[in-house]
Amino acid sequence: MNIAPTRRIGRRVLVAVAVLITTALGFAALATGSASAGHRPDGPKPTIVLVHGGWDNSSGWNDVITKLQKRGYPVIAPANPLRSLSSDAAYVSSVLDTITGPIVLVGHSYGGAVITNAALGHDNVEALVYIAAFAPDAGESLLQLVTMNPGSEIGPSTLITRPYPLPDGTQGTDLYLTREGLGTAFAADVKPKTQDQMFATQRPFSEEAFASPSGEPAWKTIPSWYLVASNDRAIPPATQRFMAQRAGAHTSEVDSSHVPQISHPAETVDVILEAADSVS
Repeated sequence: MNIAPTRRIGRRVLVAVAVLITTALGFAALATGSASAGHRPDGPKPTIVLVHGGWDNSSGWNDVITKLQKRGYPVIAPANPLRSLSSDAAYVSSVLDTITGPIVLVGHSYGGAVITNAALGHDNVEALVYIAAFAPDAGESLLQLVTMNPGSEIGPSTLITRPYPLPDGTQGTDLYLTREGLGTAFAADVKPKTQDQMFATQRPFSEEAFASPSGEPAWKTIPSWYLVASNDRAIPPATQRFMAQRAGAHTSEVDSSHVPQISHPAETVDVILEAADSVS
């Protein structure tokens, strides 16, 4: 019996299988490469530092943190003291001092003013991301910016004031949102149950922080991204667009209240990832 043809057929099958396996592995490698495109293959991913604003706390970033950590990013969301712009920026700057490697610095609302000042002097801060945030120029205050255009519902009818003692024996004034104000001006597209929790756990920020003039802005020297919340009734969208354009930021919009990191975390993460992809 002549078995040579059978052996030749067997060898041909083995060669064909080997080619298919090699091709499949090649496609898998290409897919992996595409998934990690934009990130440095020879270096660590940037650390994402998330800075909350007034009437919020670090837990407001929870959904964003989960999505970023699933993608392998180191994340830190420090507690913003909310006392004065200069001291809050100094505190966040001290946190940045402890981080090695590239940083993407993200701020929401008042947190945007904080990162604008805190990033100065940190060469490893390679991108700034503003989420419905203040991006002041030198000498500007939040009060000045929030009244630049009509549309903000932050005011006497939506605020509760509470005095607190200062180290020198005088008194400062803390600003809290009323329950109605939180549901209209701040988090209109968040479920009522979550609004109740946000109202109970809100961290106030001081009148001093609201009126403090900003220093030289980091957005003049660091590339920036801006997510405009188009249904915002805290910082008018027109003012957000103005600040984004002035900073030369890569700008996108989301149909959101003032808290897109809570009501639209996926869109918020997309903007942060765009900034992270730019880090080189």
